Amino acid sequence: MLRGVHHVALICSDYPRSKAFYSEVLGLRVVREVYREARDSWKCDLEVGAGVQLELFSFPGAPPRPSWPEAQGLRHLAFVVADVDAAVTELTARGVSCEAVRVDEYTGKRFVFFADPDGLPIELYEA
Repeated sequence: MLRGVHHVALICSDYPRSKAFYSEVLGLRVVREVYREARDSWKCDLEVGAGVQLELFSFPGAPPRPSWPEAQGLRHLAFVVADVDAAVTELTARGVSCEAVRVDEYTGKRFVFFADPDGLPIELYEA
């Protein structure tokens, strides 16, 4: 039945800041961006890779996330990288603070967490 992930949608508190973070800092390619006048909302589709997109939305008056990261709902986004250390070096050079690199006790794979401009936890998983 399910064949993969098509997209993940995020509602941003500051749309221009989040768009810059995901497109310029993380390097995701903007596929399309539209302003939806009826909702007073911007929507930006970003290509993650292999047909997967990240959708950024702006909605006036959207409530903030209640807590980090154990609130109900989306826990974190995880992206695959070839080299966690190289990714941490690049993010740090771009002003992004990363946690210490950890090792998954079950797979032996390395991973690291950092946050987007709204505090959403993002994981980079080495594969």
